[in-house]
Amino acid sequence: MPIREGVDFVKRGTRKNKFGTAQLYICRNPVCGRTFTAKDIKGKKFPLKIVIECMSHYNLGFTFEQTCSIVKQKFGAAPDPQTASAWYEEYKPLCRYERLRPWAVKYCKPTETVEVVTMAHRQLYRFRYHRAKTYLMLEEFKNRNLKPLKEYLDSVSTETPHQYFQEGGRMSEIKSKFDKADMIVKSKTNFANHLAEFVLPSVLENKHRHEELQRFFVANDSVTVATEVPVYIRREDIEHLENVLKFKVTDDGLVMLKGKKRPEAMPNLLTGHIDFVQIRNGCVHLLDYKPNAAKEQPIEQLTWYAMAMSRLTGLRLFEFKCGWFDEKDYFEFYPLHVVKKLGYKRKRHAVFRSGNKVEIPREVGVKAQII
Repeated sequence: MPIREGVDFVKRGTRKNKFGTAQLYICRNPVCGRTFTAKDIKGKKFPLKIVIECMSHYNLGFTFEQTCSIVKQKFGAAPDPQTASAWYEEYKPLCRYERLRPWAVKYCKPTETVEVVTMAHRQLYRFRYHRAKTYLMLEEFKNRNLKPLKEYLDSVSTETPHQYFQEGGRMSEIKSKFDKADMIVKSKTNFANHLAEFVLPSVLENKHRHEELQRFFVANDSVTVATEVPVYIRREDIEHLENVLKFKVTDDGLVMLKGKKRPEAMPNLLTGHIDFVQIRNGCVHLLDYKPNAAKEQPIEQLTWYAMAMSRLTGLRLFEFKCGWFDEKDYFEFYPLHVVKKLGYKRKRHAVFRSGNKVEIPREVGVKAQII
């Protein structure tokens, strides 16, 4: 197993070797005090980074011979095709895209399988869109109603109003009047945890964690169809949600902004970028990677993402699920349980052994219950 930074070992710079850059660690035990590198994978002479690159390029549609040639040009070292094939077979239970690959290679050329667009939205975001995977996932009967999502993803590279992302406020900075009293956040183990646990030891700098996870998920899992997806929602969209659909979003047009002490008028625009968009089990899953996920509750941010994607695609809000994760924890919830309809007052009761039934007062704004 890879060495992780902790009480006994801490990172201490990097060192160049024939495979690229190796992370150095120092032992904090005064008896030892040695500096050393961690072996990425037991029994393999190549670092984990090269193993990941080989699997990702093969899943894009290249042959093992082409994959090894590409990796050799990029890193100056690569395994032979037989070794790359053995790695692929070893990690096939983890990288479930293998069940779609035989059909995907007939749909797209390897160089056209994943569309990559760099967008300058105050900072650089790299949008990735797996065309073949999206097409194949929507062919499944239970996902047939989600085709408007493909139409939106197809248009991102050509029709995104980039000026909106220079002018609008950020969804992560809004505090709205969402009612969390009746919502439940489920905690469970997901394939996203296993994939993150596999990939993160190969990342030397924390600022690269999001992008490395996104590259790997898009190429190797069977459900992630796009990453860093730009979304926006306008004030008139919020008015439609409140006046027509009867959702409770703002407090009479006022919201709390990050860093402000008093409510302010709803901005004309709110923008955001969704880390991962997945299609599975007849729902669109919107995921956010959060280091130390157990200490985070990005419920409002993810709910805004779902409302924006709903307005942009025409899909109904109940067709979305939201979640956040790291390599240890995964949490998910339904955004429709957060954005409740005005006037909807669900009564909760407690039943005692005597048979008496007592109504429990609603507590608006309490933390979501995690189970």
